[in-house]
Amino acid sequence: MSPPLVSLDLPDIWPPNFTSSDTPSMQKSFNERTAAVLDGKLVSMEIRSRIADEVSRMKKCIGKVPGLAVIVVGQRRDSQIYVRNKIKACEEAGIKSFVTELPTDCAEVDVCNALLRFNKDPSIHGILVQLPLPQHLNEEKVLDILSLEKDVDGFHPLNIGNLAMRGREPLFIPCTPKGCVELLIRSGVEIIGKKAVVIGRSNIVGLPTSLLLQRHHATVTIIHPLTDSPEKIASEADIVVSAAGVPNLVRGNWIKPGAVVIDVGTTPVEDPSCEDGYRLIGDVCYEEAEKVASVVTPVPGGVGPLTVAMLLSNTLDSAKRILDFN
Repeated sequence: MSPPLVSLDLPDIWPPNFTSSDTPSMQKSFNERTAAVLDGKLVSMEIRSRIADEVSRMKKCIGKVPGLAVIVVGQRRDSQIYVRNKIKACEEAGIKSFVTELPTDCAEVDVCNALLRFNKDPSIHGILVQLPLPQHLNEEKVLDILSLEKDVDGFHPLNIGNLAMRGREPLFIPCTPKGCVELLIRSGVEIIGKKAVVIGRSNIVGLPTSLLLQRHHATVTIIHPLTDSPEKIASEADIVVSAAGVPNLVRGNWIKPGAVVIDVGTTPVEDPSCEDGYRLIGDVCYEEAEKVASVVTPVPGGVGPLTVAMLLSNTLDSAKRILDFN
């Protein structure tokens, strides 16, 4: 009799004790060297300037500009801010934007109907559904309806599948993973042949990041909530990308001296002194990482701006493809 299949659908719930060891034998002796900071804002501004020039050229040549539609369900504070940033970025680049806001308790058919309308609208070249959706909505079903040719978030099963397969090319690469690798490349970080660890295996960041790093010929290991000795595995990596959503998970003893650390985590923490009433904390303990790593990204201001820039880039590419504009 064949052994039972193991489910791959276990939720990625990081246990409270999933932290680095505090025993003296596991502690690195931190020196005073400070890591270089990968400035995502600066790189993002360069990319967005190029996109704005391309959009302007498109408008002059054919009288049309790219159009991006966003569907947001509910009133999650982080989602609202992310959408606001995306819309502002579209305006600055000359890209038309359309937002459909639905209540948290909306029916699945309401989300699907909004998607179908945007699928058919010729002025819309990119569509994104702001994730995560409320639990009563079937995220898989919703994304299946999204037009492959307008899937600028890169989450359609065919886009992810083509990203995973050698010899195939996805129409779009998910924005955050694409932004992570863009940061590495533009900063002159060598990826080919390097050991890379991705912490987290979500469909949004962890999984596609691991696939994309493999495409760039890194040797990739994924750490998830059931991984034994995660700090030991991470401390052997040349490149660490953390997307677990656990504040300060990655401590100094998780990092190989001289490693490159990309922090994707953005956990909101209440802070009345901030404009929005909260501040973002990354997965990486920055104060310790900067004394061990050679390069590290800040939170905020690291990967976040690149995610938005990659969304604009994907939307422009989609419009050029649909409108046959070169």
